[in-house]
Amino acid sequence: MSKTWNQTRVAEKLGIVYPLIQGPLGGFPSQRLTAAVSNFGGLGSFGAHGLEPSVIDERIAEIRSLTSKPFAMNLWGSMEDQGAHTSDDAAFQRALSHLSPHIKKVGGTTPSYSPYKAIRFEDQARALFDADVPVFSFIYGIPPKEILDEARRKGVITIGTATTPDEASALEQAGIDLVVASGFEAGGHRGSFLRSSEDSLTGTISLVPQTVDQISIPVIAAGGIADGRGIAAAFALGAEGVQMGTVFLGCEESGAHPVHREAILSGKAKHTSLTRGFTGRLARGIHNELLETLNRPNVEILPYPLQRGLMRSLALPAQEAGDAELLALWAGQSANLTQCTSVEKLLTELVESVEDKIDR
Repeated sequence: MSKTWNQTRVAEKLGIVYPLIQGPLGGFPSQRLTAAVSNFGGLGSFGAHGLEPSVIDERIAEIRSLTSKPFAMNLWGSMEDQGAHTSDDAAFQRALSHLSPHIKKVGGTTPSYSPYKAIRFEDQARALFDADVPVFSFIYGIPPKEILDEARRKGVITIGTATTPDEASALEQAGIDLVVASGFEAGGHRGSFLRSSEDSLTGTISLVPQTVDQISIPVIAAGGIADGRGIAAAFALGAEGVQMGTVFLGCEESGAHPVHREAILSGKAKHTSLTRGFTGRLARGIHNELLETLNRPNVEILPYPLQRGLMRSLALPAQEAGDAELLALWAGQSANLTQCTSVEKLLTELVESVEDKIDR
């Protein structure tokens, strides 16, 4: 008997029904989303890169209270940019000067400088292993050998992210189980690690087949995939799974602020742009007044994660004010294809659409 479209090495390795993976969406309270995707038969993911190990423990427990199915916890292999420890108050004030008018506009409080306090990747990874998570995914590089050895010893499936075929090869050589080939159409951060993010902007339709040809482990396509047509196309290019993020932001389970969800569902996301201004690292979001401000020449951007911390001083009051022009609204280039507001409805329609496209 011939295999159906969903019977791939990705689905088999992860122990899921459908090789559909929800992007981690770090920074959102998305435990409900993670569990809902896993309960449907896909792989829910939770972005934990900004959390202390004790908080990661709590989030894992919350997810486990909502699902008994496999899920992924996602970390960043690179936790800080050069200069994070040496950036001073003067740099903070220069970066703040571009945001101060916006903070004042929405009634926020001007923040004050405080030295950077690091969170160790190794401590976060230990929290995942101690909690026996089934899947460990990551971006921005390759974890140290001892962490990968521990993952293999405990039977944890590893998923790395590549933005170029060469990055995919490096992940395979390190013994990673699965690779996400992430095209530049994707919303959120570009997880490049061999070259700069700006020098690693490969589109999904170009990246996926080259990656499939270059490595032997299964490839998961990501970037600009938002409906059954995109999923079927990714499989035609050789992918054995698909990862999607933006489509889930419209769902009420996502934890995204209502203003963010409305911007995606209302058709206002047709213009997205790349910026370092939201966090200090290159990422894609809906083009608005804030993004335009931060992309102007001579605007000082602090190293990651200092810029990310600074932006919180604007994000909270802007959310309270409901000002979509002054929020970092993460979204990929296919955001305008997003229509569903619940996980079950979205995934049901995606599965039916893929089956129809492949049958035809």
